Amino acid sequence: MFDAYLREDMSVWQAYVDTLHITHYTLHNNSLLYEYGFCGYIVAEAKKDGKESLLPEAKRYVANFKSSIINHQSSMPKGHYEMYMSAVLVYELRLHESFHPAKAMSLAKKAAQLAPNDPRTLTYYGTSLFYAPKPFGSKQEALTYFQRAYDIMQAPKWQYCWLKPNAKMYIDQCQDKLKKH
Repeated sequence: MFDAYLREDMSVWQAYVDTLHITHYTLHNNSLLYEYGFCGYIVAEAKKDGKESLLPEAKRYVANFKSSIINHQSSMPKGHYEMYMSAVLVYELRLHESFHPAKAMSLAKKAAQLAPNDPRTLTYYGTSLFYAPKPFGSKQEALTYFQRAYDIMQAPKWQYCWLKPNAKMYIDQCQDKLKKH
């Protein structure tokens, strides 16, 4: 999965996510993380000009992801329910299924507050701050969360997590944008 992410081969992730829903999987920390990542990809693809035919598929993946979150809420690490529900609200917003941007940002912030040493919640909140328009978002504040997450991910257990190169990419982008202003 990590190598596929680095190669930008999301077909591997799609096959994995499809398998999760066929087998009615037992949650492990990476299952929802991969669903989250794949949904972000498929929603972005469906929003590209000429790719509108992917919209029903993107909506189905987001609905399945939402169902997974609800079904596994009681077994999630602290802050993950809020993080993933925030992501669902953002995906639904992008797909014109719902409109709750303030609630999405509030849940993202709450996730980081509930799990301040979890690089997954920190990276997610950083991403939310990065993309949110002012006054909700801030590249400077996003940089703080990405850097904290990246520092935590220097531990060996994070060596092959797709969020590590993702956080580094955002750190670089934040620094570039802040230099220009």
